[in-house]
Amino acid sequence: MKRIFTKISVFTFLSLLFINAAFAQNITVKGKVSDGQDQTTLPAVSVMIKGSTTGIQTDVNGNYSISAPGNATLVFTYIGYTTQEIPVNNRTAINVSLASSSQQLEQVVVVGYGTQRKVDVTGSVATIKGEDISKQASTNPVSALQGKVAGVSVTNVGAPGKSPKITIRGTGTIYGNTNVLYVVDGVWYDDINFLNPADIASISVLKDASSQSIYGIRAANGVVLVTTVRGKNGDPTINYNGSIGIQRVTNGVKMTNGQEYATAVNEATMIAADSLLLKNPNFGKGTNWYDQVLRTAMVTNHQISINGASEKSSYNFSLGYLNQDGIVEKNNYKRYTARLSNDFQIFKGLKIGYNVTGVSSTSSDAPTTIFRGLYSAAPIIPVFNPDGSYGDPAIYKLGNGSATNPQATMDFFNQTNKFYKATGNVYAELKFAKHFTFKTSAGGDFSQEEVRSYTPVYNATVAQVSNTSILAIDRIENRNWILENTLTYDNKFGDHSLTVLAGQTAQRYRSYTINASGNNVPYNKDGDLYLSLADASSRQITDKGSVNTATSYFGRVNYGFKNKYLLNASLRADAASQFFGGSDLWGYFPSIGAGWVVSNEEFMKDQEVFSNLKLRGSWGKVGNAGVPINPSTQTVDQSAGLIAFFNGQPNTGAGIRTLVPPVIFWERSAGTDIGLEMGFLSNRLNVEVDYYNRTTQQAIFDIPILGSLGTENSTLIGNQADFRNRGYEFVASWSDKTSNGLTYSISANVGINNNKVLNVTSGANPIDKGGAGLTSGVLPTRTVAGQAIGMFYGYQVTGIFQTAQEVTASAQPDAKPGDFIYADNNGDGTIDGNDRQYLGNPNPKYSYGVNTNFAYKNFDLTLDIQGVAGVDVYNGNLAARFGNENYTKDFFDNRWHGPGTSNSYPSANMSGGRNYLANSFWVESGAYVRLRNIQLGYTLPEMMTSKWKIKKLRVFANAQNAVNFFGYKGFSPEVGGTPTNAGVDINVYPLFATYNLGVNLTF
Repeated sequence: MKRIFTKISVFTFLSLLFINAAFAQNITVKGKVSDGQDQTTLPAVSVMIKGSTTGIQTDVNGNYSISAPGNATLVFTYIGYTTQEIPVNNRTAINVSLASSSQQLEQVVVVGYGTQRKVDVTGSVATIKGEDISKQASTNPVSALQGKVAGVSVTNVGAPGKSPKITIRGTGTIYGNTNVLYVVDGVWYDDINFLNPADIASISVLKDASSQSIYGIRAANGVVLVTTVRGKNGDPTINYNGSIGIQRVTNGVKMTNGQEYATAVNEATMIAADSLLLKNPNFGKGTNWYDQVLRTAMVTNHQISINGASEKSSYNFSLGYLNQDGIVEKNNYKRYTARLSNDFQIFKGLKIGYNVTGVSSTSSDAPTTIFRGLYSAAPIIPVFNPDGSYGDPAIYKLGNGSATNPQATMDFFNQTNKFYKATGNVYAELKFAKHFTFKTSAGGDFSQEEVRSYTPVYNATVAQVSNTSILAIDRIENRNWILENTLTYDNKFGDHSLTVLAGQTAQRYRSYTINASGNNVPYNKDGDLYLSLADASSRQITDKGSVNTATSYFGRVNYGFKNKYLLNASLRADAASQFFGGSDLWGYFPSIGAGWVVSNEEFMKDQEVFSNLKLRGSWGKVGNAGVPINPSTQTVDQSAGLIAFFNGQPNTGAGIRTLVPPVIFWERSAGTDIGLEMGFLSNRLNVEVDYYNRTTQQAIFDIPILGSLGTENSTLIGNQADFRNRGYEFVASWSDKTSNGLTYSISANVGINNNKVLNVTSGANPIDKGGAGLTSGVLPTRTVAGQAIGMFYGYQVTGIFQTAQEVTASAQPDAKPGDFIYADNNGDGTIDGNDRQYLGNPNPKYSYGVNTNFAYKNFDLTLDIQGVAGVDVYNGNLAARFGNENYTKDFFDNRWHGPGTSNSYPSANMSGGRNYLANSFWVESGAYVRLRNIQLGYTLPEMMTSKWKIKKLRVFANAQNAVNFFGYKGFSPEVGGTPTNAGVDINVYPLFATYNLGVNLTF
């Protein structure tokens, strides 16, 4: 059967590609397009050959002329009018009258397990077209969503090949898998980094619990539906999309030069120890470490596709190649993608099809700590000494012997990553008994990732020495599958419309990991490094794995009456192996939504204000299965350090080193959404307003436990708290055309979200986190009832001590002039932990975007602006002080260096006393606004391209993140992190701008 299927696919593909192309003959078709009511001519009407990308626009007088096959179909599209498809039938003159329509209402959007007219949707669903995604310079399609959808926040990681973090209407879950669910052509994923953005036809973001609940088991963080490009009716079309560009750091942080650094260090050591560290501080400009290691990086992106269809089948095949250098030297990422889809109409009622995607990527990685190293490196240290050896911070006793040379860090770091993934699905769809459709699909993915890290023998500086070479290999395999069956009844009778869906899903996720290492592996310049070359006694291998399974049943009913009154109800039942052994093996996730299309009422027919007015409301529950398997075994440890005496004789003892948490059960999220949709001026102006209130119930937290219990556990996992996200969303869009042929659209969106922990389990301790890499393990975030998740927590700075007399008279007698003055909030005359307070919120309150498109004759312009506000960042780079790290130029210019010099910036002795503690000085505004994307394109006239047998040739220039405005004193306020320690900036990848030149070519 497999062999027959393969032959059919290949035969169909070749037949369409060659036979149809050979027998098609073009003729020139001319005509005029006018308004069907008043017969005025319409400029800038899109005239396309169906099934291709070939098309033109009417001129200012409504005239058009296009070369098309005699058997082609022309598609006429204009904002505010009904699209018309007219067969050519070998005619050379075709005049067209377009009828006005409510195009916005007839728009079809993708929802869970199907599609709906937008007017019939009772939940909150946002759709982004593939063409809007492809106009971004983003290498990952998720990045292209930034600023496009109200209530959706995207945090970019920056490093090549890494996936951005997307959050829908605030934090959905705290522990375990916090990713949204991506559904690509029916298959479930945690990310879509394997997809080429050019292969995407549309993305639908399901934002409310009503639309999400049909995916109950994994919908707690939101659902993103991705539809890929399929074959289109028409002759075979070959498309090429390519670009080449550079990436460059923007908003760089200026550090002190050698002379300024020496001045600051000496001030610090005089305050701390009454001595000068640098006796001769004449170092001039010194080394600019950012200029030394960072670079202008190249990026190239190419994609070619072949698309077409006949009456019985369709196909789409694409190949993609991405080569992206990181802004750090030696960092590089290459990705190869291939995608093939076929659909076959076997007979009138039966359709089958498949799609398969393969991706292969390789990367040369950069050290994860390199940006912290560049920030802290002393500028008085040369990259290399005159004799060729590395400049060593130890010569000046910097960092107590722990300071490093960033160039040596880069030179002796050797880590590569290889990744392979094959994924896809196959389906069959049978329509029978007029109103029934049965669909079955099977999909899955197989991936393998291998990370090889090699440390050679070297001696660079006192702190950078390796006497033994080490090879470490980590290999991860994932094998997942999903099987789904749905039966749909769809009927319209009289004033009623009814759609009933019933379905079943079975899934399995399997992960297998091997970690291996060995010592004394000899260096090989060709990179042939194997564990078999290591000392046999040093080899270590561990392996582990997990298998999670789930089974689900779901159903949904959509009912409409007179296109005015809408009702949607669904129920999903999920059972997941993670919860085996608990009382809640099955989770049940209901939802209900209702809509009222007010503009279709009789009493609205004579009004001229609204062309569309719709009120909708919904409620639903979703779940989170991305949690650990229920631990149920109490482990006992025996070791020589534990002694038990029996009859006076010592014996090896045993101790309970772990605590078994209570049984973990389903984490549920219940949400309400109320929306108002309005259209004005024949739907040229559309406004949408939403209010939502979502509560995550019995949320899974890792609560700290007391060390005095004597266990190895530092936290206890369990259903510990409830928290809420509540907010508003506003979307407004305007689309129009002018008499001189300019068409344009402008849209703006604003999301407002408030996060709050409502309650915690009785006796649960606050969650203090965020201290990795900070001085003395400072924990600057706290999660507790009554506050938002991960609030910054510490001391409030009220000023700077100017004199010793001020210190003596204060609640901080151990301080020195130039130190922070902390507020004595409880008034007890002592500064201690009881004086700490909440200092800032890492959860953005406001997110917004403005997106515009303009087209005039052969020119097109896209301009997107994006930003966030009402958010704070903890400047951990500035706060981390372990001994004579570098200073920013801003700090140096504003520091306290004597009475009256500053009452806001401390002295250079930032690590002295209690200056390093979490406090308000380190908390800064994370608000920003940026020119997210600007692209200018020009499409060559058809009279030029037709000579070269080209259907369409468009060239463009693109800039992304080129202009940024923010007050934060770090590289970028776009700082990620897990929910309980988000917004702490230590070692964050710098923000960079991308400048591209590209071409879109169609044959």
